[in-house]
Amino acid sequence: MKKLLDIAAEIVQAQASVGQMSAEQIEQSLIKTFSTLQRMQRAEEKGLFLDSGVYEEAGVEEAPVAKKEPRESIQDDRIVCLECGTEMRQLTTKHLSSHDITPREYKQKWGFSLKQPLSAKSLTKARSKAAKKRGLPENLVKFLADRKRKKVEAAVASGSAAEQKGGRPTVKRRPKARKTA
Repeated sequence: MKKLLDIAAEIVQAQASVGQMSAEQIEQSLIKTFSTLQRMQRAEEKGLFLDSGVYEEAGVEEAPVAKKEPRESIQDDRIVCLECGTEMRQLTTKHLSSHDITPREYKQKWGFSLKQPLSAKSLTKARSKAAKKRGLPENLVKFLADRKRKKVEAAVASGSAAEQKGGRPTVKRRPKARKTA
């Protein structure tokens, strides 16, 4: 039978092969994985069940999630979920739904601006750079100017049509709701 440390090392090695991890992240992941495997082994020996990954034993306390300042949670290469302490490149809607919270509620709860992206600073910069390379800002300005021009032209056209009829401009109204018995 394999030792817990060997199993933990294999798990962390698999994680590191999928995504880039610093030496510090590998160390933390190895410690957490080993600790979880130990708790699972103790629960198995005592014939207890782990309910949703939670196992409490007398005298053994889980280290609480280190509370960070919300502004410090968004770092250059990662973002830390303030709900559970998980580190990732972007807080996804799927991850936040595991906490029964939407991105908007998360931002309001932790005092972030609603325009603040929930992703690592480097990822936000890369996306911004890619959008600028595609010409998004210039195209957006052109689109908004065209839309405003068309709106003004439509208003002028509808106003002159009403003047030709000799009356007030017509206002479109919604049909009344029918009563059903």
